[in-house]
Amino acid sequence: MEARCQCGSVSFTTPLPQPLALYICHCSECRRQTSSAFGTSAIFPTFSLPDSDLLSCYSRPTPSGHKLYCYFCRNCGTRLIHTTPSKNVVSVKGGCIEGLDWNRAIHIWTKSAMVPIPEGSETHSEESGYTVYGSTQEMLDQPGELTGNGGCHAPASASAVSGACELSG
Repeated sequence: MEARCQCGSVSFTTPLPQPLALYICHCSECRRQTSSAFGTSAIFPTFSLPDSDLLSCYSRPTPSGHKLYCYFCRNCGTRLIHTTPSKNVVSVKGGCIEGLDWNRAIHIWTKSAMVPIPEGSETHSEESGYTVYGSTQEMLDQPGELTGNGGCHAPASASAVSGACELSG
């Protein structure tokens, strides 16, 4: 699948033709991050980041004690990829990917939803524990390595956010 930022400076191809999972998250952190009613995350196996000279990074601790690295285009600010070190998957922000099948999306943190959830959608009031894709936590807990760092070296000065998802921060 092809993905790119709003200005087109950063573009990349995902490692699979479809994501391992597709989430629409209604947690407060995803709403803040997107300045919208929800965030979207397409989960893929780890892959090399696009040219790190084109990326900036914001990092913060997650409620579970991991560190979340959030990569965005230095030029237009489009949030593109979220990673957690030692995990075997990355979260690519759904809005930057062409051709996603949104009918397969799983809605998480629906207890915080600001908009109606489409009838028939798979939903979870908080984080998704097990879905048709398999166990979310087992998928996230597999070791992996992401190459490139987009400039994320310094520890985050932000505090852990409670009531937020681990996938899309």
